[in-house]
Amino acid sequence: MKRLVLLGVVVTMLFVGGCVDGTGQDEGAVSSDGTDELVDPDAAGEPANSETEDEPTATDGGDESTAPPADSETGVDGELEIHHIDVGQADATLLIEPSGETMLVDSGDWRDGGDGVIAYLEAQDVDRIDHLVATHAHADHIGGHDTIIEHYETNREGVDTAYDSGVAHTSQTYDRYLDAVEAHDIDLLVVEDGDSFAFGEAAVDIYNPPAEESGTDLHYNSVALAFEFGEFTYLTTGDAEADAEHRMIDEHDDLEAKAYQAGHHGSSTSSTESFLEHVSPAAVVVSSDHDSQYGHPHDEVLERFTDRGVETYWTGVHGDVVVRTDGQEYGIETEREFSTDPMALLEAKPAVENDTQESISPSIDHTERTALRT
Repeated sequence: MKRLVLLGVVVTMLFVGGCVDGTGQDEGAVSSDGTDELVDPDAAGEPANSETEDEPTATDGGDESTAPPADSETGVDGELEIHHIDVGQADATLLIEPSGETMLVDSGDWRDGGDGVIAYLEAQDVDRIDHLVATHAHADHIGGHDTIIEHYETNREGVDTAYDSGVAHTSQTYDRYLDAVEAHDIDLLVVEDGDSFAFGEAAVDIYNPPAEESGTDLHYNSVALAFEFGEFTYLTTGDAEADAEHRMIDEHDDLEAKAYQAGHHGSSTSSTESFLEHVSPAAVVVSSDHDSQYGHPHDEVLERFTDRGVETYWTGVHGDVVVRTDGQEYGIETEREFSTDPMALLEAKPAVENDTQESISPSIDHTERTALRT
């Protein structure tokens, strides 16, 4: 991992990202008052009864009195929790290791400003974020980074280390994230394939972005993390698409993961047949809105899961999805009850007005979006 010195980092990283005048904005234009303004609004909201649903309960990762004894076969003590937070058409995943060490991978959409994620973290009694990961710089993945950093640095015990792909973006959301890192003097590390670090009793391996020169495409350089906790393995790839998946297949002999977070919100650009063949997941979690304006998860992806008999969870219908494992066995809890049959999920998708399920999202093609800074 490379330590990123923030003196002049915005200028340097934006140059690397291909910015000329720093006026770009990924999710929308910038209004006259300098705030983010959505070009393609996400009309979907929470189900009408979402406020009455019970939150999934979670034991405190640091409470040794509730943790199971060390397993002589797995060599780990306690449970690893993986919370896929329902943040609509966005990503945010909280991991809590048995000792209480925490990691937040992505932070939801910029329109929420991190408020929903902070509320969830507070409900889990998270006092400190030890590892804060930005899989890539699009605003549906780092939308709450700045607010979360500010909250934990001023009201809680702080943020220890931030991790980044090192590929910049030309948005106010990205600027605010870097400003928060600099303002609170948080270590910012650029990760690449081959890097690894300890997460309590879990081991974390970085499978993407490539270690060699890899250009400025945010998806191709999306951070992919593989977790090993005893005999249990978990893989999350951000918005890595087919080209990145194929590179990972070529570079890694063993991609197998018991649980997998579907790439790019369940888009057909990801979770390719060959990648699923190598990952061979038993359970998949898709993070996207129920009324996704992009049709996520795409029908063909759900059909691929069906062909493999993969138990499938979708935040759009299941709400928050929590995986717990003692390093050998695992269980999955959901905020709302619904079938995990991929075909049942396909039938639960809202009807679309046309037969085209275009995989364009705010983070694929910005050529038709206005980018203004006033």
